[in-house]
This record gives sequence, structure tokens and C-alpha cells, in this order.
Amino acid sequence: MGLRSWLLVLCLGALAPAQAQTPYAGPLFDAHLHYNDDAQEPHPLPDVLGRMQRSGVAAIIANSRPNDGTRTLASATGETAAAGVRVVPFIRLYRNRADYTGWFADPSIVTMVETELARGTPAGPYRGLGEFHLYDSANANGPTARRLMQLAQDKDLAVLAHVDDVAIELLMAHAPRTRLIWAHTGIGGVPVERVQALFERHPTLMGELSYRPGLTGDDGQLSPAWRALLLRYPDRFLVGSDTWVNQRWLYYENLMQAARVWLGGLPPEVARRIAYENGARLFGLDVPAAR
Repeated sequence: MGLRSWLLVLCLGALAPAQAQTPYAGPLFDAHLHYNDDAQEPHPLPDVLGRMQRSGVAAIIANSRPNDGTRTLASATGETAAAGVRVVPFIRLYRNRADYTGWFADPSIVTMVETELARGTPAGPYRGLGEFHLYDSANANGPTARRLMQLAQDKDLAVLAHVDDVAIELLMAHAPRTRLIWAHTGIGGVPVERVQALFERHPTLMGELSYRPGLTGDDGQLSPAWRALLLRYPDRFLVGSDTWVNQRWLYYENLMQAARVWLGGLPPEVARRIAYENGARLFGLDVPAAR
């Protein structure tokens, strides 16, 4: 190999993203977890808590259709403590599947949310709203969508939203200080450049990374573009499982292990933030000292 070729190899090596040596081994905060009604018979509480414990999940955002599943998790304080799992309860806007397509204009959803907020949970008050979907971004301007964004801002509730980039702009216009967690950091593979632009424009916007197209390559490691974005905004991202169907519960440990693999390709302090600390700080949970 000539001198020029050798120097080229050295330069390319310096520019290449660092590869994971070992998977991240610290605690995880699962910021997108559902315990829906159809999951509770095949996956009773000991089963789901066992899966979290084996995966090293120390905290979860719990939201379920209907909210009974969240209340089940929040009520089992002894069991969750034994599993080492802290429950951060959210109010989901769906009483049933029919609510998915019309909640944004349904005033009865506001009544349900207000009733749940007054009720609270055995694990403490509700800390957020969602996950909710908007299949047409224009519905972010629906009267209930607008009212709930403003309610979240007024009561310091986080919001978990499964929406496109256009809806992010519309929702944040209703309540610019709301802490909005963008489920999957966009649907349909929103370009990294667009995600960065939205993060720059909205300082309270955070990205949850389950189901994120382009996040990793075939080797399970972060793509260069996404690695650069995570390094640019290490305090703005969260991991999640999105157990929206029962199959996701069957493979829960695999999903969490896959996250550990790509987290291992980041500097340790960045990996800790995205894996656990960002979620913990968002909701005032203890952050264990780094080992």
C-alpha cells in the first residue's frame, strides 16, 4: 500500500462513526409502552414485569387502551417495586378502537381526560397525555386536539404524539411550551434534516426512537446521519418498545436488546442520557450515579 493510500485509510477511519464494542449495560427508560386490554390475558402482570426486569428496564411511560391497563400497572406498587420498575402513568385518549379516528373533535374525550386527572393513580398523578394518532395532520387543529395541548401546557403534562412533521408544527403552535414526545421521531421516515430543523425550532420537542426507519443499518448499529443527530442533541431522545400488539410483548427482550446494541455505539455519557437519564429527568425520577 502506497503512502497516499495509507493516509486515505487513516483519514477515513478517523471520520467513520465509532462502532459498538459492547452493548450498553445500564438501566433503560421505556418511553413508549402499552398494556392494552387485549394483552392482559396472554400477558398477565407477572409476565410483563418479568420481561421488563430481565431487560433492565427501570422506568416506563405506561399508556393503554383503555386506561385500565395503565391503572393496573400503577396499582401494583409492590410488584413493580420488586421488579425495579418505576411507572410514569399517562392518560390515553382512546376508550376503544373507534376513538382513534375522531378523538381530535370529540368533546367527550376532554371530559374523560379531566375525570382521569382528578382521579389520579395509586402511583401518583398522571404525568402526561397520549399516545394519540393523527392520520391527517390537519386534524391537529381540531377543537379537542387544541384544547388538550393547551391543557397539557397549563398542567405541565407531557404529550406523546404519533404524528407527522406537519402536525408537530400545528400542535406546538397551540401550546409552544408543551413537552411533546414525538413517537418514533416521525412517521414514514421523516428526513433527519427535517427532524433537526424541528428540534431547533421547538426546544421542548423530544424524539422517541422505536420503529424509526433508517435509525440503524443491517448490523444493528446507528446510521452515520442518526448518530450525528443523537450526538448533536443528546438530551432530546428516548428509547421505547411500543407494545401496541401482543407480538411486541413476545419479543420485548429482543427489542430492548436491539436498543442496547446501538446505544453501545455512542459515547457512554450520551448512551446513559438517551437510555435512561433523559426520561428520568423529564419526570423527576432519581438518576443513578454512572458506574
